[in-house]
Amino acid sequence: MRLVIFGPQGAGKGTQGSLISEEWGIPAISTGDIFRWSIAQGTDLGGDVKVYVDNGDLVPDRLTVRLVRDRLAQEDTASGWLLDGFPRNIGQAEALDRLSADLDASLDAALLLEVPEDVSLHRILGRRVCSSCGRNYHVDVPPKEDSVCDACGGEVVERSDDNDKEAIRKRLRTYYDETAPLADFYEEHGLLRRIDGKGSPGAIFERIKRDLKRVSHR
Repeated sequence: MRLVIFGPQGAGKGTQGSLISEEWGIPAISTGDIFRWSIAQGTDLGGDVKVYVDNGDLVPDRLTVRLVRDRLAQEDTASGWLLDGFPRNIGQAEALDRLSADLDASLDAALLLEVPEDVSLHRILGRRVCSSCGRNYHVDVPPKEDSVCDACGGEVVERSDDNDKEAIRKRLRTYYDETAPLADFYEEHGLLRRIDGKGSPGAIFERIKRDLKRVSHR
């Protein structure tokens, strides 16, 4: 199964990506994962990426596409993959089409998690993360012990970019301007699967499973 997942900030892409990865036995690969992986390789390309990451700048499409190509050529992607955060615009989606053709690994579906803006805001403003292992929490579903990660005992904190409502609205506007048009792109390719992103993570995942079972039986 080869998938991309997209949706506004707070839609639950990371949570659902992890569940899909476990259910189908495929790596869930975020753009951040790819950047960290490339830097860890110590290659010239990884060095180029590190300059942008260290400066807090967006990595240019030309570098991002090359990184995605390298990552999807790794052995652990033989059974499939799920991309989160790529493509983020139409140009990257077209590049992924070409890359998939080169790798003989065509995309099976593009999952769009749909949530209203008020839901996105509530989820983002209440989001908490373990500073040690990165596990996500929410004020509505906190760790068992206050501010202590259930998984590793690390400190659970509020992300610095999740406490400014206006900054979050700006990120959402960027999503709607740049990434939301992917829905029409993948609709035209017959790959779009619209998923209602409201409700509990378990309920959302059940919707995804039902949808992907239909995809796998096409």
